[in-house]
Amino acid sequence: MHSTRYIITFTFILTLVSALLLSFLYFGTNERAELNEKIFNKRAVLAALANKLDKPVKKLSDQEVLDIFESQVDQFAIDMEGNNVSSAAIVERGYTGGLAEDIDMAKEKKKPVADQILPVFVYASGGSKYTIVSVRGNGLWDEIWGNIALDNDYNTVIGVSFDHAQETPGLGAEIKDNSSFPAQFRNKKIYASDNTYKSINVRKGGAKDLLHEVDAISGATVTSDGVSEMLFRGLKYYEPYFNKMKNS
Repeated sequence: MHSTRYIITFTFILTLVSALLLSFLYFGTNERAELNEKIFNKRAVLAALANKLDKPVKKLSDQEVLDIFESQVDQFAIDMEGNNVSSAAIVERGYTGGLAEDIDMAKEKKKPVADQILPVFVYASGGSKYTIVSVRGNGLWDEIWGNIALDNDYNTVIGVSFDHAQETPGLGAEIKDNSSFPAQFRNKKIYASDNTYKSINVRKGGAKDLLHEVDAISGATVTSDGVSEMLFRGLKYYEPYFNKMKNS
């Protein structure tokens, strides 16, 4: 029989070794996990560019995604008045990287609108530039979000990418899983012909306004309405910035 002291000592050593091993595994993999998350987010931004990339975003390697962001994407943050927010100010808000890609839209969404900051990504290729903005809203079960790429007129949609926390597979989840849904947004307009803000509506029963509507997802009315609301509100937040760029 082992003494009580032996058992306590053995248990302590075993616990210490286990804690050290877990710490090693955590810190050894944490850096890679953070990099993977950054690449995932970058890929989602680039996915909004649709056919403007040399090859589909799904076929881009992780390194290619990083290279595109390094050489062809200018990123910055703006406030609700359309003014640029410095990297230092982004850090002060708790985003240690100080970049637009570090902004947590879920966190910003919980703040008063006037206090929120927004990410902007400008992709340049072959003399053309496209602006990608991020929006976030609510689906049926949880939050949904997306990236919207606009042409130089800050009106014509080049492409979109959507994602969700836990929408129903085969229904609300189709905003991400069914490529035909985001494809509908290409060449839609967010302003009417008289330059009034209109956004893009996801219409149950089928789009009637070919410039400002897309077909809703059958059986996913709440998620479809959520996308409409997210786009109307989220793109409206960027309007001061759009107006400044149009007048510059």
